[in-house]
Amino acid sequence: MSITQEYINGLHECLEELCQQEEEVEKISNIIFEAYKKDKQVFIMGNGGSASTASHCALGFEKQSSVEGKPRLKSKSLADNIALITAWANDIDYDAVFIEQLKNQLEEGDVVIGISASGNSPNILRAIEYARIKGAITIGFTGFGGGKLKQLVDESVVLSSRDYGQVEDTHLVLTHILSDMLKDRIANG
Repeated sequence: MSITQEYINGLHECLEELCQQEEEVEKISNIIFEAYKKDKQVFIMGNGGSASTASHCALGFEKQSSVEGKPRLKSKSLADNIALITAWANDIDYDAVFIEQLKNQLEEGDVVIGISASGNSPNILRAIEYARIKGAITIGFTGFGGGKLKQLVDESVVLSSRDYGQVEDTHLVLTHILSDMLKDRIANG
């Protein structure tokens, strides 16, 4: 089997696994929509490829889900301000780059989404723990069977794949699905 076929087959398995979690995806969409109705914010974070997914997710939530004449969902990727990230990493520790941003902005009832293929990224785990203490609703997108993140969040989508690329590709698909679901709810809610 070629590398291309092997990768596509693994990605297909991830997408099938995502389809089997439709109920979890619905719950996550409901959580975000409830936050939207209460004028709360959604914070998204990830490292590496998941940082790109966090940025793309924030874009989808703000732009793709927008409906003419309706208020817009407030979302922010905590992975986007490289100057702030490197300042916190340099002055404290890389594990602090997300939690320190949340300390400035997080309010009770906000939603915090951690994206981690392994489910074990220390900076995401610390930020999720902080978010829970502050009364935020927490969500995880993970692979590798969930890692520690699965146990910390209120809701999650967990893939069993241990291939970073396939997990990250599937998480990106998930953000598009959620953006479409939110647009539908905002238009009809």
